[in-house]
Amino acid sequence: MRAIIASKPGGPEVLESVETVEPQAQNGEVKIRVHAFGLNKAESYYRAGNYGIFSPELALGYEAVGEIVEDPSGRLSPGQRVATAMGGMMTARHGGYAEFITVNAGNVIPIDSALDWTELAALPEAYLTVWGALEKSLRITKGQWLLVRGATSSLGLAAVAYAKMQGSTVIATSRRAEGAERLKAFGADHVVVDPGQVRDAVLSLRPEGVDCAIEIVGAATLLDTARCVTPWGEVVVVGLLGGPPILNNFNLMMDIPNTVKISFFNSQMLGSDALPLKDAPLNAIANGIAGGVVPSSLARVFMVEDIREAHHLLDGGAAGGKIVVTR
Repeated sequence: MRAIIASKPGGPEVLESVETVEPQAQNGEVKIRVHAFGLNKAESYYRAGNYGIFSPELALGYEAVGEIVEDPSGRLSPGQRVATAMGGMMTARHGGYAEFITVNAGNVIPIDSALDWTELAALPEAYLTVWGALEKSLRITKGQWLLVRGATSSLGLAAVAYAKMQGSTVIATSRRAEGAERLKAFGADHVVVDPGQVRDAVLSLRPEGVDCAIEIVGAATLLDTARCVTPWGEVVVVGLLGGPPILNNFNLMMDIPNTVKISFFNSQMLGSDALPLKDAPLNAIANGIAGGVVPSSLARVFMVEDIREAHHLLDGGAAGGKIVVTR
């Protein structure tokens, strides 16, 4: 089979399509023929050698959509449409950049929607991460105010759309004013242009602060985001768009507002015993997009032979949504 690997740490030019051994499903796994996959910033970090783990023999990719080839348990029939994310993909087994993958059965979601492969490929990692962060970590409820920091990213767009599905009032941030219309189309009630500090703008919209926030930029804006949150509220960090996850000269007593909680949601939990995917709302989201109820975050589609070009766009951070690669 063909698989796209990073032959060594570096830029998009290190990505190569190679012939490798087709994996076979073991007990507790399923085998999938990959039709399309989304790109994620973590794959750029990995390719550049900044991930901490580097395996040049493994295909990259945190997620994929395709059809079942084999399920030793008999639970899923050949041809069943599925989506998968995480579960050691890219670091311990071939990721979604391969023609065929074997994945943990617990990291597979049967898809009933007829949504086309490219649209479907834009969903798994973004919406499963948002589901885990908003529902499982923040436990958002109808009527709450939510700040989405870094909302024009594919993860941010998913957060805005999902929060509106749950009945939240959403304040979304964008580094550029021209991002406002798209954010409003995704359901944002208010859009704040982000020059690096948004506390005053957020408090002008809701003086007591937002009930909770999802931080996608990362350490660079985390403390300012925390200052936007009402007492007893919470910030969950899910992204690293602003660089390494390091807070310099951090003062625990002075930098975190009193009673505001900060947590980190790592999508590596997806499919684990702590976060099984049986209740994940991926089918509802796919059906919502197919029916025009949920906006599509798909920004660009590339063929697999154009993977280097796709990674150049990923590195530049200017896609304005999800980048998908199809076969």
